[in-house]
Amino acid sequence: MNGNSEIDVLDVVCKEAKKEGKLTGKNLTKLYEVFGQRFVKAFEALKESRVKKYVFKPSGRTVWIVVGKERDYLVMPEAEFCSCDDFYFRVIDKKIHLCYHLIAQKLAKNLKWYSTIEESDELYDSLMKEWKKPTP
Repeated sequence: MNGNSEIDVLDVVCKEAKKEGKLTGKNLTKLYEVFGQRFVKAFEALKESRVKKYVFKPSGRTVWIVVGKERDYLVMPEAEFCSCDDFYFRVIDKKIHLCYHLIAQKLAKNLKWYSTIEESDELYDSLMKEWKKPTP
């Protein structure tokens, strides 16, 4: 399966989830068939409220974070980028198109299953530095 069809499947499911306000059994099955363990991990992140949307005031800048096992991962949905190792080693090598953090963020946004955290603009640079740090 090529990368684009992964994204197409996720986009279709997200549209339906947004309309229904939930993931149907059919869509859960479809996501599992396409993403396997990545979907299982993404769904765990959703259920454990590990998707966070930081909104910085007064600028209104938004940053998405998925709290992982080792650290917080910076997710940039518009660029389909994540700061995790899976992204660097498997997505960039075109073995997969989306890491589980990106899947979790897309589902969370459409289902409104995320926490919003407001921070002041003064903290933006230091938080971004922390989130962008390479994995030790």
